[in-house]
Amino acid sequence: MTSKAALGGPFDGSRTDRTATVAADDGTPIAVEEIEPRDSGSAEMTVVGVHGFALSRRSWFLQRADLAALRLPRVRQVYYDHRGHGQSGPSAAGSSTIEQLAADLHAVLRAVTAEEPVVLLGHSMGGMVVMELAQRVPELFRDRVCGVALIATAAGEVGASGLPRSLLSKYNPLTRGVGELAGWQPGLVEFVRAAGGQLTRHAVRRLAFGKQDVPPATVDFMLDMLQDTPVRQLAHFVDTLSSHNRYAALAGLKHIHALVVGADADRLTPFAHTERIAAELPHARLLRVPGAGHMVHVERPELVNGHLVELLRVCGDADGTRRAGRTV
Repeated sequence: MTSKAALGGPFDGSRTDRTATVAADDGTPIAVEEIEPRDSGSAEMTVVGVHGFALSRRSWFLQRADLAALRLPRVRQVYYDHRGHGQSGPSAAGSSTIEQLAADLHAVLRAVTAEEPVVLLGHSMGGMVVMELAQRVPELFRDRVCGVALIATAAGEVGASGLPRSLLSKYNPLTRGVGELAGWQPGLVEFVRAAGGQLTRHAVRRLAFGKQDVPPATVDFMLDMLQDTPVRQLAHFVDTLSSHNRYAALAGLKHIHALVVGADADRLTPFAHTERIAAELPHARLLRVPGAGHMVHVERPELVNGHLVELLRVCGDADGTRRAGRTV
């Protein structure tokens, strides 16, 4: 297992306590970090990153520098930890739902954004949360949210392609007692496979990344980040992942600029999920990343960041017109 102190290189500085706290509607403290434009100029829009299951706001670390350097447009970045993840407060079983996470995102937006345009970045479960928010608060997407990036996520049918639904069930004997174990069990966490109750490097490498070579430091970063959230907390989210179905929610995203990113070696949310989302969003830009896996924005940050920058520039152009989707 990787020592937290050992991380360096491209991930040096990814662990930070420079956070504020936003109170969710039920009072749960949500850890939030804000990053201003590098040149200290006034931001024209706010980017909010919504991370995936078992991760934390650190998963966006390789996006921060590129977005902070932007001048056209200048953006303020906001990253936060879901309840039950990272440095945010714990999540009770009854509140460990995508619906509650969407309400938390709304609370964050109310607390840290004013009237400026907003672009939401959602990875994996974070993309599901963005979809749910679009369904719950459509006026927010009509008036404030000008763009979304949905990265390695699914709108439903999680059990049909990717992780088997039976493994996601809390009644599966492999996952039922996970809170009592010292490590991670198959089917509960999207990124790891257990071996005798121990977190394994091989499982992280295989499930999080694709077919191409991945630097050891990148795998170390994933191992380190996965230690940020207690496995007892993750067990609470099993049901909401297995029952996720929000294809109807995509209707609320059809009128805004959208980037849909998938990787063709993603073992958790295979590219078929990305194609299905893009089919429901005919004006979205579809990006297929060859050889990459579920953590595509960590594995191929230069490529993904370039397309995020393009999305932000389109959103920042008051006269910009929506572009017809195409695969790149």
